[in-house]
Amino acid sequence: MSHPLVSVRTRAGGFVLAGAISLAGCGSDGSADLLGPDGKKAPRNLPTAADLRTALVTATGEANGGLGFNMWGTIVDRAGVVQAVVYTGDSPVDQWPGSRVISAQKANTANAFSLTGFALSTANLYSAVQPGGSLFGLQESNPVDATIAYDGKIEDFGTTKDPLIGHRIGGVNVFGGGLALYNSNGELVGALGVSGDTSCADHIIAWKVRDALGLDFVPAGVDAGTDNIIHDIAADGSSPSGFGHPTCTQASTDIANALPETHPIGPNEP
Repeated sequence: MSHPLVSVRTRAGGFVLAGAISLAGCGSDGSADLLGPDGKKAPRNLPTAADLRTALVTATGEANGGLGFNMWGTIVDRAGVVQAVVYTGDSPVDQWPGSRVISAQKANTANAFSLTGFALSTANLYSAVQPGGSLFGLQESNPVDATIAYDGKIEDFGTTKDPLIGHRIGGVNVFGGGLALYNSNGELVGALGVSGDTSCADHIIAWKVRDALGLDFVPAGVDAGTDNIIHDIAADGSSPSGFGHPTCTQASTDIANALPETHPIGPNEP
């Protein structure tokens, strides 16, 4: 499966057009990306739950063009194992209860379909999985493990006792809110998923959170070398890029389009 003339961000910061980039073969993930000490799969310097919650609360409190609701956030490691689940309200029911699993599903998706050399956000997948799209059927793969998703006590949800932690939740989500996490060494260390607002606001909030956590050294993507949301779906439903996402509000579209400038990938500006 390929897409012609995708703009790729080089490590030097420039851009080149790469004809027919294969989404199945971009980059390479050696065992060093997955394995920790003594050959055990382990997180590689991922944020703590406290760090994630702080960044999520801050981002949610800003103008994001959405509904201004409380949010769920989940981080998975490169092996797809949930490492942290948080919420921004005062209790697990101060944000959409269903968004807890969706945030984990988004994190799983962004991790599962990004590579060391190429990032795909969940927002990038919407048009690609529609009938006739280059990834049609992807949304039916890798289902959520329901026994894990609905296990445990609700008072533990979003805490360090969340029953999702330490497990692979699975699931594929094809709207905004899931982003791969890349450290300053260019390593793909896992992914972030957020949910609780419109899908466009979810993407914006996830982008801001990833920026705040310093894990946004994105090497390449389908939108001018990044994994930003693309709003190019025409009235007939077609997406010229093949990776378009529906618009939500004009405000969220404007904010999203400006993200590469307001919250650029790579080193945080002083």
